[in-house]
Amino acid sequence: MAINKLLKDRRLYVIFCITLIAVMGVASITPALPKISETLNLSKTQIGLLISAFTFPGIFLTPVAGILADRIGRKTILIPSLFVFALAGFAIFYFHDFYWMIILRIIQGVGAASLGSLNSTLIGDIYKGKSLPEAMGYNSSVLSLSTATYPLIGGIMAGFAWHYPFVLPLLAIPVGIFVIFGIKEPVIDKPSNFKQYLKDISTNILKKEVVAIFILGTLTFIILYGAFLTYLPFLLRQEFELDAPQIGVFLTLSSLTSAIVATQVGKLTWKYGSVFLLKTAFFLYLLVNIIIPNISNMYVFILPIMVFGIAMALNIPSLQTTLAKLAPNNQRGAFMSLNGMVIRLGQTLGPMIIGIGYAIDGLEGAYYLGAIIAILGIVVSFTMLKEEKIQKKRTEN
Repeated sequence: MAINKLLKDRRLYVIFCITLIAVMGVASITPALPKISETLNLSKTQIGLLISAFTFPGIFLTPVAGILADRIGRKTILIPSLFVFALAGFAIFYFHDFYWMIILRIIQGVGAASLGSLNSTLIGDIYKGKSLPEAMGYNSSVLSLSTATYPLIGGIMAGFAWHYPFVLPLLAIPVGIFVIFGIKEPVIDKPSNFKQYLKDISTNILKKEVVAIFILGTLTFIILYGAFLTYLPFLLRQEFELDAPQIGVFLTLSSLTSAIVATQVGKLTWKYGSVFLLKTAFFLYLLVNIIIPNISNMYVFILPIMVFGIAMALNIPSLQTTLAKLAPNNQRGAFMSLNGMVIRLGQTLGPMIIGIGYAIDGLEGAYYLGAIIAILGIVVSFTMLKEEKIQKKRTEN
């Protein structure tokens, strides 16, 4: 399928829409967190629960959703998930009691659990040959641009009132309708022996390289959702007295940097290998977490935010590429769902773990703990991953 024909394929735009919803749940409300904290008189630790409550269900439900999608169909899981996401998320616009906000965020997280893995699963179902990496690349671009745009949109909306960003989940309703009418249920080969299928998966995911990727994925999202998305808005507010729209601009700058650099990751991977890029990314995380609490000039602060964006651009595609190459062809869907689970684990643990550093020594403690997490990533990447083994897997596949 030629590139111009690929971009005319309506099914690809359905997948793009699912991707847009998948990343909305956190990125759109992050700039509003300081204002929510002030308005509802919540501590920074409490406000972090709005992130953790949303990501927590995915720890358990993402792999279940992946397996169920293999058994009963992709659309059967996707459509109700989108509607649950929309209704629970929008309900927070009206429910301003913190207890109910947490309950609704958990329900919204149930709806979101399948979205981040089934979008890439659909691409694998529909596109083959040269069209597959092209479609994956376009979807990755949509992901980067959405993470760049949502903080800006959420920040502007929060500038009017803290609860305005919770209108955005309603967009999942037309996306659900788009899925119903815009894409046919893919025809997939179900495992002939489900028990053997599960046994093979359990054996393969315990291989050292696979475990390393899962660990690095968890550490990545502890840093992203803890040090960056949860505590960076408070640092910007405290040190530079920025309001929600201005905080959104800073977060958007990181994502835009990531989107630009990500377009070159293919060339960098070909030249240096995915494992080298992973090691580089964690060194950059270490650098950023050490520098951020020691900057007093707002304009100098732009530099580590852009470096963080570069690190994310090197890291996420490299994790996904390495895992996809390590996974047997008939288990790749399950592997990606399990990867979604460890990502959710990192998203959930991030605000809580980095919150320990904050409780000990304020914002400095939060970022120095982030630096320790980055060091753990460096150790794992050097001791558990070897470029030669990854290359061998690539050749075998």
